[in-house]
Amino acid sequence: MRFLSLVGNSFGCSASGERLVSAARDGDLQEAKALLEYNPRLARYSTFGVRNSPLHYSAAQGHQEIVSLLLESGVDINLRNYRGQTALMQACQYGHWEVVQTLILFGANIHRADYLNGGTALHLAALNGHSRCIRLLLSDYIPSIPNCWNILRKRSKNKESIAELDECALREVINRPADGGVTALHMAALNGHVDSVQLLLDLGASVTEVTMEDGTTIDLIGAGSTALHYAACGGNAQCCQILIARGASVTATNANGWTALMVARSWRKNWLDEILSTQPESQSQVLPSPFLSLPLMSIVKIARECGWRTGDSLPSCQDPCAVCLERKCTVAAEGCDHEFCTQCALYLCSTNNTSNVAQGPTGSIACPLCRHGIVSFVKLPGTKPTIKAVARTSLSLSFCTCSSEIPESTSMTTPLCKPEVHCTRISPLGSSFRNLSCQSFPSMKIHSSLCMGAPNTSPSLVPCPADRNLQNHLVRCSRSGLRRSASEGRRSWFSALNQCVTTASGC
Repeated sequence: MRFLSLVGNSFGCSASGERLVSAARDGDLQEAKALLEYNPRLARYSTFGVRNSPLHYSAAQGHQEIVSLLLESGVDINLRNYRGQTALMQACQYGHWEVVQTLILFGANIHRADYLNGGTALHLAALNGHSRCIRLLLSDYIPSIPNCWNILRKRSKNKESIAELDECALREVINRPADGGVTALHMAALNGHVDSVQLLLDLGASVTEVTMEDGTTIDLIGAGSTALHYAACGGNAQCCQILIARGASVTATNANGWTALMVARSWRKNWLDEILSTQPESQSQVLPSPFLSLPLMSIVKIARECGWRTGDSLPSCQDPCAVCLERKCTVAAEGCDHEFCTQCALYLCSTNNTSNVAQGPTGSIACPLCRHGIVSFVKLPGTKPTIKAVARTSLSLSFCTCSSEIPESTSMTTPLCKPEVHCTRISPLGSSFRNLSCQSFPSMKIHSSLCMGAPNTSPSLVPCPADRNLQNHLVRCSRSGLRRSASEGRRSWFSALNQCVTTASGC
C-alpha cells in the first residue's frame, strides 16, 4: 500500500499537469493560478507525444496573462516540443504580438530553429505575414537613433551613428536560411505579404539570396531561386514591384534556367507578364515601411530593467499617465518630453503602423499628445530597477514525474546537515522517481552509500559537527541500529520515504 501511494502521487502530477494544459489552452487564468500555487513545478509539465508544455498552448492561443503567469513561475522560456519549436515560434506563427512582446521582454531566444525545416520564429512570422511580430523579434537589433533607416539604406555619411548599429548582425539574422536556403523574405514574397516584404527589405533583407538543393525540402520552383521567383509563383504584383524597385533582377535564372517571368507563366500568373518582362532603367522610389519603429529598442531595455507591469497604487499627488490615466509615469519621450508609463509606451511602439508624423525622422512614431516624432524613450529620475525574483521551479517534469516542494520543517531542531545526495540508482522505485531529491528530509544529511543500488549498505545519519554532545548521543544511539539486518534498514527507508511523500504538499 505504501508503494502504491507513491505511484499515486506520480499519477497525480500527471493529472494536475493535464489540468494546467487545459487551463492554458482555454485561457482559464484562475484555474492556472490555483494549480501553480499548489505546485509551481507543474509549469514544466509537457504532454505525452508532442511534448507541448502549458507555455506552448497558451502562446499558440494568445493568452498573454497565462504566458506571463507561467514565466513568472520560473518555467524555461525556451522549452521545445517534439518539433523543436518554442513558445515564441508558435506565437509568431499565429500572430499573437502581445505574447511575442511578453516573451521578448522575458528574454526569449529568437535564434532557435525548428528540428524539421530549420525555420526560426522570424521565418514563421514572415510566412504568415505578421509584421508586428517581425518588428518585435528584431527590436534588439534596431537602435533608437534618428538616422537608422538612412544608414540601412546607405544614405548617411555620419560615421558616429554607424557604430551604434551592428549592421552585420542584423543582416545575418534577417537573411538566415532555413532548409533549402529559404529566407524569411522568400516566405513573405511567396505568400504575397506586402507589408512584411517591405519591412524586411527596409531592415536589410537581401534580394539576391537564392535557394539551394536540399534533400529535406521539396522546391517546386527549383534551386537557385530568388525572392522574385517566389513572388512570381505567389502571383502578388505589388510584391514583385517592390522587389524589382529594391534591385531584384528580372533576368536572373535558377538551376532550371527559369526566370521570374517563366515561373509566373508556369503557374499561370499571366497578369505579371508586364511587370516581369523588362528591367526598369531606374529604380522607382519606394516609401519606407509603416511598421518601422525606432523607439522600440529603448523602451524594451527600460521595461526589462524596471518592469512594465506594476500593481502599485498611484499617489494622489502624482500625475497619472496621459494615455491610460491609471499608472504613474516612468518614461519620457525624447524631443517633446511628454511622460508616459512603460506599458503605454510599449503599446505605442508595438502597434504603430504609420510613418506620417508632424516632425521626426523616418521610423519615429507620433506622440499621442502633440504628434511630434518620438525616436527614443528615457527613464524618469524616480524610476528604479526591479529586483529579479528567484524562479520557483528548478526540476523538469516529464510525463508523470513527481516533484514536490516541501518547506523546511520548523518543529525539528536537530542541527543536522541538509541533504546533498545526488543519487540516480533508486531502481526499486522506478524511473519516475529518479528526479526525487532528498529535500524531503530537510534536517539530515544522508551518505551516498545509502543509494539502494549500492551493495552491502546500511542506513545511517551523519550529523553536523555543530553540537558535540548531540553528535555523541546520536553515535551511541546508532550502535544498536548497526546490528540490524539490511532488510530491516531498507524497510525503515521505505517507511520514512513513504511518510514524507504522503505528507508532502507539492504533488
